[in-house]
Amino acid sequence: MTRAAHQLLVVEDDAAIRQVLRVLFEGEGYRVIEAADAARAQIEARSHKPDLLVVDLGLPDVDGLSLIRQVRSWSAVPILVLSARTMEEQKIAALDAGADDYVTKPFSAAELLARVRAGLRRRLQGAQQTLVIHLGPVQVDLARRRTQGPAGEIHMTPLEYRVLECLARQIGVVVRQRVLLREAWGPGREDDARSLRVTMKNLRDKLEPDPPRPRYLLTETGLGYRLRTDDDPSSDEP
Repeated sequence: MTRAAHQLLVVEDDAAIRQVLRVLFEGEGYRVIEAADAARAQIEARSHKPDLLVVDLGLPDVDGLSLIRQVRSWSAVPILVLSARTMEEQKIAALDAGADDYVTKPFSAAELLARVRAGLRRRLQGAQQTLVIHLGPVQVDLARRRTQGPAGEIHMTPLEYRVLECLARQIGVVVRQRVLLREAWGPGREDDARSLRVTMKNLRDKLEPDPPRPRYLLTETGLGYRLRTDDDPSSDEP
């Protein structure tokens, strides 16, 4: 089955440019969400939890710098600015607001795609995530979002990958339920324990050799969840 593609949020008020970016990114296998203004971008960012934002600074409701600051107040998602503003001080202002990279219009498609790939790599590396984890006969490549089992490729949803990535940042350590909910679902969902339980059950059904008696995706009652892997010494615990 096909892998779960990285999801990009394109924030751009010019419909023609949005269409060009959609075609470009979807041609590389990315999933694309669009927003024409900052207000819609906030909604899409919170509801879809994209892997990277591409943001124009000249938005119709508020300046793109304000949007970057707002998103950065609750998320560490990579933000790439794509703007016609070329002055050095404008670039510095965007980076100081919390952007990770800056590409000017008109842009080279090859360069933009390279910057997107670099941003996605930094997202994983900056969080000090293990890029490939082994759960018995199952291998999960978090960077490429591909999961391989004895019978072939295992399909996982973007939400399942986000939960697994959050656990993988602290292998062997209990991750609080509210932290998982905030990082995977977004702010305002910290009390949605039922959704987290359903997702953990789905992950166990796909990744555990014996889902009713999990070895790798462990529940710490009253606290949260813990990931053990075959690469972690604690996985030898009884």
